Amino acid sequence: MLDGLAEYCAEALREHDCPSVSVAVAERGEVVLAEAYGLADVAAGVPATPGTAYALASVTKAVTAVAVCLAADGGLLDLDGPVPDGRRPAAPTVRQLLQHRGGFGAHYDFHYGDGEPPIDAEPYAVPFREPGGAFEYANLGYRALGQLLETVTGRSLAEFVRERVSGPLGLTDWHLGPSYPGPAPVAVKYTVDGRAYPARCATNHPGATEGWATATDLVRFAQGYPGLLKPETAAAVRAALPLNTRLGYGLGWVVSNGDGPVVQSHGGGMGGVAAMLATVPGQRLSVAVLTNSTAKAARDAVVQHILTALVPEFTGDLIAPVIDDPARPTALPPGRWTGTVSTPEGQLPLTLELLADHTAELRLSSGERATAPVTATRAYDLRATFPLQLPTADARLAGPELGLELRLDQGRLTGAARTFKNGDATGLLGSFLSHPCTLNPA
Repeated sequence: MLDGLAEYCAEALREHDCPSVSVAVAERGEVVLAEAYGLADVAAGVPATPGTAYALASVTKAVTAVAVCLAADGGLLDLDGPVPDGRRPAAPTVRQLLQHRGGFGAHYDFHYGDGEPPIDAEPYAVPFREPGGAFEYANLGYRALGQLLETVTGRSLAEFVRERVSGPLGLTDWHLGPSYPGPAPVAVKYTVDGRAYPARCATNHPGATEGWATATDLVRFAQGYPGLLKPETAAAVRAALPLNTRLGYGLGWVVSNGDGPVVQSHGGGMGGVAAMLATVPGQRLSVAVLTNSTAKAARDAVVQHILTALVPEFTGDLIAPVIDDPARPTALPPGRWTGTVSTPEGQLPLTLELLADHTAELRLSSGERATAPVTATRAYDLRATFPLQLPTADARLAGPELGLELRLDQGRLTGAARTFKNGDATGLLGSFLSHPCTLNPA
């Protein structure tokens, strides 16, 4: 199977400066290929093997979603029941949170090393939209689902997943947590320029992000999880609301639609992690590709190579990207807008000056200002990123950039001001924090 895979993977690692890749393929319930190439630990010269565990980042969501569905099958929760958050009269349902339609903003927070994350996620778990509306990829929704599972089961999220998912499926190397305790050897995570990350990375959204597994365990999960669920629940997992003409998002999985084979997939990416799990129900085929670099190019190349070889009529748009929302010129005219951004430390004033050359100047209350290009997308009437930092303690931890994504609604610009650090070419990947923002014409 897959003649020449070793040579292809070795070349992909060289071309894209990636330390290692682990690959597994399962078909009709059996693992038919498990290989690894490159170095799991560059400094120590330790090679990657099929038994090496890798961090999964957002591939974790597929596992957490199955745990939620098992709780629903057991009568512990209702997929269409509300998950009250105390912040809005219409609470999102479990299904809406699984589908990233609960109204939360984009968010991730990473804390490297010992101790608890210094950023409290609770102030950021605020509604940006009504539940059931537009898709916005939301780790905070999976945080809420993890909290719900712990409440209804009386078990920690990690314990419940181990008892009901990884244990029954024989996933001996699976773990949920900020670091990997074994029993498998673990791949060191690396920045795009080859610096090692600390072994421990804690978040406030473990059910969205903190999974670890071998590639073999991942394909066993993909092959076996439908058998854990009631048939109607397994079908609901694949019932995806559309993201674009080719992809939808179901319960913890991206699902292709239209012509060609049906492919379920989920990618994962964070500091030192690029992972992909794909399964083709019509062929009872599952593929996992795991790498230990922030850069995704090697992962993507290997995924495309394997699926093209094994799945008739496969094309790359059947798995990625999750959101295809290209930039276009903004239709907003020149003019001044003033308003506030809501932060855990209070309301902060902003002034935005839209200029005739499709740029804008953003001024903070501290007097700092910067100019940046302005575009629009289908989802937002204004999108811009400024080299400015909100003057809050969390923003100083999150990163030095401030992005605005705003919609024109009844004469106001409303949406999010997002603080972040772009990549890890310097330092380590930072956090991404969304703050409600409203601007009015001055």
